[in-house]
Amino acid sequence: MALRLDVLVTQIIGFLIVLWILKRYAWKPVLGMLEARRTRIAEEIAASERLRKEADALKTEVENELRAIESQARQRIQEAVAEGQKVAEEIRAAAQRDARLTAERAQANLEMEIKKARVTLRNDVVSMALGAAERLLEERLDAKEQGRIVERFLDNLEADRVKKT
Repeated sequence: MALRLDVLVTQIIGFLIVLWILKRYAWKPVLGMLEARRTRIAEEIAASERLRKEADALKTEVENELRAIESQARQRIQEAVAEGQKVAEEIRAAAQRDARLTAERAQANLEMEIKKARVTLRNDVVSMALGAAERLLEERLDAKEQGRIVERFLDNLEADRVKKT
């Protein structure tokens, strides 16, 4: 067993030497590397948290701007609709005014034509009456003949009136 105890003691001493060498030369750099990595990871987490907060703030700002833009768009649409209704009402009023003026002009023209027709009819009646009176005076007929001439005149007058209408 002595051999084995020597091997065990040698292994323990070798292990302690390796441990001392690792502690002296490798442990500090490994711990320093681990500490640097931990610090870098913590900084990256803090930076990503800061960027997330900035992104959230930008998102909120963009959403507010979008709501404002949508509100302005709705307002402009409502203004355009109101303007369109106003223009349509103006066009409708102008069309009604033009129609009324056209009807008034047509009525005035009709009344003027009626007056012209009356004047023409009166002139025709007067000239026919003068013509009949002239014939009566020229012929100096008896009462029976004068009645026949007056009836013929009235028939002619009625026939002229029927022709003109």
